[in-house]
Amino acid sequence: MPESRVLLLVLSVLAGSVASACSSTPATVPAPPDVAGPPPGSVKTTSGLSTKMLQPGTGTRHPRPSDRVTVHYSGWTTDGQLFDSSVASGQPATFAVNEVITGWTEGLQLMVEGEKRRFWIPESLAYMGQPGQPKGMLVFDVELIKIN
Repeated sequence: MPESRVLLLVLSVLAGSVASACSSTPATVPAPPDVAGPPPGSVKTTSGLSTKMLQPGTGTRHPRPSDRVTVHYSGWTTDGQLFDSSVASGQPATFAVNEVITGWTEGLQLMVEGEKRRFWIPESLAYMGQPGQPKGMLVFDVELIKIN
């Protein structure tokens, strides 16, 4: 009898752990203090993309448009609303550099593995007013984990 009570207790604890894991919501990622626009010291390219290095990388090679990369990222509108984040979901994203919005394609090619950078992407380099997509300038924090 005591063994069945222990087994019942263990099963009860496991069931509670699984239920709480399934019902938990993904973490939110707070907006950076300069989400409203590029600060002094950021670098603006001729296309209008502004970037700021947050952490230097350890790699030496920059990805090319046809390369696949693995990244962690979070994206906000300039009023601080988080609209997408691999950080919050806990799953990095892998894709070809040329399969994303123009601002990302340009910004990723400035980076090396291990680097973290903030992008301020004008609408003309983002979703260009497409229905169902965030509007206006978008801000992304991007960590280039690996060039695959």
